[in-house]
Amino acid sequence: MELAPELRKFLDAGAALGLPEAWEATLEVIRANRYRFLQISGSARDIYSITNRFIPGPTGDLPIRIYRPSAEKNLPAMVYFHGGGWVLNFVDIYDSTLSAFAEEIGCVVIAVNYQKAPEHPFPTPMDDCYATLQWVEENANDLGIDSKRIGIGGDSAGANLSSGVALRARDENGPSIVYQLLIYPCNGLDFDTPSYQEFATGYGLSRQGMQWFWGKYLSTEKDKTNPYAVPMVSKNFKGLPPAIVITAGFDPLKDDGIKYDALLKAAGVPTIYKDYPTMIHGFFNLSTVTKTTAEAINDCSQFIRGLLKI
Repeated sequence: MELAPELRKFLDAGAALGLPEAWEATLEVIRANRYRFLQISGSARDIYSITNRFIPGPTGDLPIRIYRPSAEKNLPAMVYFHGGGWVLNFVDIYDSTLSAFAEEIGCVVIAVNYQKAPEHPFPTPMDDCYATLQWVEENANDLGIDSKRIGIGGDSAGANLSSGVALRARDENGPSIVYQLLIYPCNGLDFDTPSYQEFATGYGLSRQGMQWFWGKYLSTEKDKTNPYAVPMVSKNFKGLPPAIVITAGFDPLKDDGIKYDALLKAAGVPTIYKDYPTMIHGFFNLSTVTKTTAEAINDCSQFIRGLLKI
């Protein structure tokens, strides 16, 4: 299978800009460069409402964005944690994707701008995400959602956070989670997998980039053995919510997703796995570049509707 031609064109155009890699510039510069994805990711759908508010977090107020597909009450919900290596990105880039999930699933999506590393390394982003899930469950009535039909989701670092939140909720008898949507998760620290080696450079996300991101997120050696930070090191995957694991064919993280899917299945967790063989990391936010973005969002929406039996 070959890389989709529209993505080769996209990658070549990005390379021509000569933008620095994450480790080659200041945080201010690499964060500012992400604003170009506001146009690349596409516009929000014209759904019933998209609103912003702040909620209390463990160490400060957290900004959230709520995507509501209709005025109907008692809707299912998805709490979403965005990607960006725990260092980059913000919810605005996800308007197109998350409004599409809201409309196609028929659920309320609540996305949080959690605090970022390296200023706020693990466990702060994890604590922020877990606190958001708790707040959503506790305020289900005001949000017009069904507290018994709350799922979680995320892409890349957000899928890592989702995996950690699912483990923590199980361990602490926390909020009930009906599914976990894990889009190209980065759940392990093995940088020598076949996909890390084959797609180390030239496909957007790089092997060195992931090593840099992990280095910013984990501030101590002890963090590397904490399953809430590195879900792959967990000794027990039993009792976790059903999972949808998504990978991209030309992604250094592909083998992370394959391995985590296998660990969940081996523990008896109902798991749906789907690979998009011609895609690159981040393709869920490339709706103006490739039609596969819309196809994948629709696929995941149908998977979730099946799990919710709607």
